[in-house]
Amino acid sequence: MTAIREALEPVAAALVRRARLDADAMIAAAGRDAERTLAEARRAVRHAVEEAGERGAAEGRAQARVARIRAGRRARAVELAARREVLAEMRERAVAAVTALRDDPCYPRLVERLTELARASGGADLTVREHPEGGIVAEGRGRRVDCSLPALAGRAVDALGAEAARLWAP
Repeated sequence: MTAIREALEPVAAALVRRARLDADAMIAAAGRDAERTLAEARRAVRHAVEEAGERGAAEGRAQARVARIRAGRRARAVELAARREVLAEMRERAVAAVTALRDDPCYPRLVERLTELARASGGADLTVREHPEGGIVAEGRGRRVDCSLPALAGRAVDALGAEAARLWAP
């Protein structure tokens, strides 16, 4: 598995760079949407506070607190939804970019190398077949090594882990 990772590091690095650029644009748009939602929620909170003040200070404070909590939850839900969208888009673009390698003249060598890596990882007796979307899948008794291009792209995005979280850091 280490050999597969090392072999795919340049692809993963390129995907990460591309994903960061795409994610930055998406995050900026999501941030603007979240700011609008927060502004609307704050307006709603101010309105609720004014109404509550008319009915009594104690009741108003309680309602304002509830409204702030709800607004915070709505804003958080919008932010999390935007993050999920960005990650899904990153995964989609990564898969598209990697599956485009099938058209590269070096693709047959990539398939050979993936076959070698799969057999080194799972055993020489594995049956190897080319995956319809590119790459290979090797299977044997109780073993399966998925080196399909979509699976490799997905693992590259998953491997971003904490690095992907930094895309949202201020």
